Amino acid sequence: MPTALITGANRGLGYEFTRQLRERGWRVHACCRLPDRARALKALAAETEDAAGEVLRHRLDVTNGLQLAALGRELADESIDLLINNAGIFGPRGGFGKIAYEDWLQVFNVNTLAPMHVAETFAPHLARAEWPKLVNISSRLGSIAENERSGAHIYRSSKAALNMVTKCLSIDLKERGIVVAALNPGWVSTDMGGKDAPTSARDSVAGLLGVIDGLGEEDCGGFYSYDGTSLPW
Repeated sequence: MPTALITGANRGLGYEFTRQLRERGWRVHACCRLPDRARALKALAAETEDAAGEVLRHRLDVTNGLQLAALGRELADESIDLLINNAGIFGPRGGFGKIAYEDWLQVFNVNTLAPMHVAETFAPHLARAEWPKLVNISSRLGSIAENERSGAHIYRSSKAALNMVTKCLSIDLKERGIVVAALNPGWVSTDMGGKDAPTSARDSVAGLLGVIDGLGEEDCGGFYSYDGTSLPW
């Protein structure tokens, strides 16, 4: 049974990744800050009838190094085929003249530093798999080349930095056979994306999993959208 580890698995894209991978017959290590309060995830993990795969819930605040190290030790004997760095926050939306500087570091901690720390922790687990993949959920808003509207400085910069982290990881982990890529889920109807977003979490994740399925060595270090198109940095 292939194994995935997903951060921010309690809702939105993370939950949908968990649900769809379980339907495919995967074992999913579903990580979130407060798993006992994640009702939908708890219910999904409890479902056993007609379940092709399984969901294992873990408490993990991705900014908590002690929790991260503990989970790494707990799963020390596991091989991980797919690591999805999904946990993220948008932060204050103010643009020029309205920047919440005190919140900028927190957004970077979650969106940029944490994915690097997660990757470092679970690289040994990935290296045990036959065709391991590590994907960071980024955003088109992190594309410098496509920024024509400004605004959302904090979120944009955190995702642009995550893209650089992704590129660095693709080089760092290449010799271990780990394919690394950044993925854009599109504007998705989640708590973060809002009700006006045109794409459902189901459709976004279905597209993203299709992209992940097709990732090969030649795609390592790239930036791809959920519809399979390549995005500029």
